[in-house]
Amino acid sequence: MCGIAGILRTWQPGEAPPDPRDAIPEAWLDILDDSIKHRGPDGQGRFRQRTTRPDGTTIDVALVHRRLSIIDHADGHQPMVIGNAAEPLAQARGHAETSLPHPTPPLLSREGHPYQPLPTHTDHHTCPKCGPGLTAVAFNGCIYNHRELRRELEAAGHVFHTDHSDTEVLLHGWREWGQGMFAHLDGMFAAAIFDSSDASLTLARDLAGEKSITSLLHGGLSLGAFGSSVAGLTRLFRLLDRESPLPVRNHGPYEADPEVRGWLRTGGATRFLPLMALRDVPPASFRRVHAALTTPNEHDAVWWEPPERDTGNLVSVDWPGLLAAAISERLEADVPLGCFLSGGVDSGLVAAFAQAGLSAHGETLRTFSVRMPDPQYDESEAASQTARHLGTSHMTLECEAEPASDLVGLIEQLGLPFGDSSLLPTAWVSRATRQQVRVALAGDGGDELFGGYQRHAIAPFYQRWRWLLAQIPPHAFPSTDPKARSAKLGRLAEAARSRHFHGLREIFDQRDFERLTRASLVDNRVREFWDWRSGAEDPLRDDFGTYLPWDLLRKSDTASMSVALEVRSPLLSRTVIEQALSTPIPTLMPNGQRKGLLRTLARRYLPPDIVDRPKMGFAIPIGEWFRTDYGGMRQLLYDHLESTDPFPGLADAGVEINMDFVRRMLREHDAAGERSINPWHGRDHSQRLYMLVVLSIWCKWLTTLTEPRA
Repeated sequence: MCGIAGILRTWQPGEAPPDPRDAIPEAWLDILDDSIKHRGPDGQGRFRQRTTRPDGTTIDVALVHRRLSIIDHADGHQPMVIGNAAEPLAQARGHAETSLPHPTPPLLSREGHPYQPLPTHTDHHTCPKCGPGLTAVAFNGCIYNHRELRRELEAAGHVFHTDHSDTEVLLHGWREWGQGMFAHLDGMFAAAIFDSSDASLTLARDLAGEKSITSLLHGGLSLGAFGSSVAGLTRLFRLLDRESPLPVRNHGPYEADPEVRGWLRTGGATRFLPLMALRDVPPASFRRVHAALTTPNEHDAVWWEPPERDTGNLVSVDWPGLLAAAISERLEADVPLGCFLSGGVDSGLVAAFAQAGLSAHGETLRTFSVRMPDPQYDESEAASQTARHLGTSHMTLECEAEPASDLVGLIEQLGLPFGDSSLLPTAWVSRATRQQVRVALAGDGGDELFGGYQRHAIAPFYQRWRWLLAQIPPHAFPSTDPKARSAKLGRLAEAARSRHFHGLREIFDQRDFERLTRASLVDNRVREFWDWRSGAEDPLRDDFGTYLPWDLLRKSDTASMSVALEVRSPLLSRTVIEQALSTPIPTLMPNGQRKGLLRTLARRYLPPDIVDRPKMGFAIPIGEWFRTDYGGMRQLLYDHLESTDPFPGLADAGVEINMDFVRRMLREHDAAGERSINPWHGRDHSQRLYMLVVLSIWCKWLTTLTEPRA
C-alpha cells in the first residue's frame, strides 16, 4: 500500500527541450510527493528518464512513490525498474538504424538521496526473457495472486530479482502480456507503468475500484500528470496554470457544468470530479496518458466486463470454498494483520474464515471494534459476542473523536467535497486500529454484491407501483426523522415522480436542488447521465458499478490511508465478484430477504442473534451533533454557512447557492429536534447540511491554493 504520482511531458520534433530537471522541476514533484507522504511512511523513491520517439518527439517522465511496506521489506522498493535503456529507442523497437540519440540515462533516487544512474543502482536488474528496453512501475495496492503469477512467468523464462515482491510481478507481466496483464491480476491496485519501448505511460485501476488513480492534462504545457491524491494534483494544476495559463478554459477552480452540480447533488457518488482538468480512471480500466499541445488525448480501455445474470438453472456454487480461498490469499503480510469486526454479517463471515485459516497454522486472528461516541451507533458489544463465538483475540478500542477538526483535515487531505458523513467514523476506526496492526481485513462489497440495502429489497415494488407512487404530492410525509418509515416512503415517492431510482441515494431531491441552486436546466443534463439505466432493474449491479467505487471505496481508501493502514476486502475477490454478479437476484435475496444467501451461509459460523440483527450501518448522528455542538460540529456548521462568503469561487462555475434556502434549512433542522405534537414540525436536513459544510470547507481550501506563497 502506497501513494503514487508522476508527470509525463512531451516536446514536439524540432523543439529544443530544456535540461530534464528543468523540463520537470523537482518542485513539481515535491508538490505531488507532499500530498501522498501520509500514505507511505516507510520509504520514498523517484524515477526520471528522457527518451526520443522515432518521429523525433522527446518524452520526459518522472515517477514518485511513497511506500507503506507490507510485503518484501528488503526488495520491494519503488519505483521499480527492469531492463536497460542503453540502446536508442528506435533500435529497441526493431526499427532500422537511425540517427536518434541514445536515451538519457534513467535515474533513481531513494529516501531523498541524490539521483543515481540505473546501471550502478542496486535496485535495478535485467531479465533475459524481457529483452531490450526499460519498464518502470509505481504501484499502490496488493496483488493477491502474485505467487501464482510469479511461478507462471518463471516457467516462461523470466528471471526475478526480488524474493517475493508483488510489484515485480507487474514488471515481468507487462513484458510478457502487455496490456493483457491486467486480466491476469486478482488484487486491489492503482498502477502507473512507463515503457521505454514506445515511451508510453499507462495508468490502470483494479476491478472493483478499491484504489483510485486520477490524471491531470495541461495542454498548454504538453503535460500529463497523475496521482493517488486529488489534492496534490489540484495544487500542481494551480501552479502550472499560473506559469502557463490555458487560453480557452474557465479559470475558476471548478469544472464546467454539470460536474459541480452532479457532485453536489450526489455527495460524490459519481465518477465525474468537480475540478478542472482532472479525471479518475474508472474501475477495471486502463488509460494511456499522452501530453498533446492542444486537445488532451485520453482513452479508457476496459480490461474486464461484468458477467450477465444467469436466468436459467444455476449450478450449485461452493460459496464457503470461494470465500475461504479469497480470504486465505489476503492473509499474506510481513507485518501484523487483523480484522475489523462490527456486529454485522459481512465482517463476521470474513473473521470466521480468517480465523479458520490462521488456526490451521496455530495462529489466532486479531479482531478490532471501536466503541463509538454515541450508544445508538455503537456495535462494539455485538462485535465482542461474535469474537467470543469465533475464538479470536479481540480488542475493543476507544474512539478518539474530534469531529470538527477531523472533518476539515480529511476534506483538505482528500481535496474533494466528499458528502458521505460515514467518512468520520471510518477514519476513527482506522486510526484506532492502526495503533495495533498495519493490515486490516474488512467486509466491503457484501451489501452491493449480495443485496444488503433496503432499496434492493424495495426495487420490485418500485417498478410495479411507480406510477402510483408518483401521484403522492411532494413532502406529503413528515421528515423530522430521516430513519422513519414515512420519510423513507417520501423519498421513494420522489424517486417515482422523477423517474429516477438513483434518487434514493441522492442528498438533494429534484425540488430541493432547484431551490438550492435556483436552476434546473443544467440539472436535467445531470439526470440524463443517471437515467441511462434507472437502476431498479438490477440495483445490486448498479450499486456495484457506481455507489461502491465512487462513494464507499473512496471513503475507505481516504480514511484508512490517512493513517497508513492497509485495508483488504476479501468479498471483492475477482472470483467472488464474478460469481455474485452472475447469480440470479432471487437466489441472492430469496423472498426478497436482504442478503438472504449470505445470511444462510453465516448461520453455519456465527451466532443466530448476530445473523438476525437489524442492519445498523456505519453511521454517526450528524444531525444531532449539528444541534448539540458535539465535537464542535455546530460551531463548524455555522462558522461556514453563516460566513460572509460560504462558497468562494463557486459562482464562477455557474453554480449560485440560494443562501435564503440554506438559512431556512438551518432553522428547519433545529426545529426538527424540538418536542412537538406536530409531525411536520421542522425537517431534518442532516446529510444536506453536511454536504454544504464540506462544500464550504473545500471551496475555502481551494482559495488558499491561489494565494501567493510567503
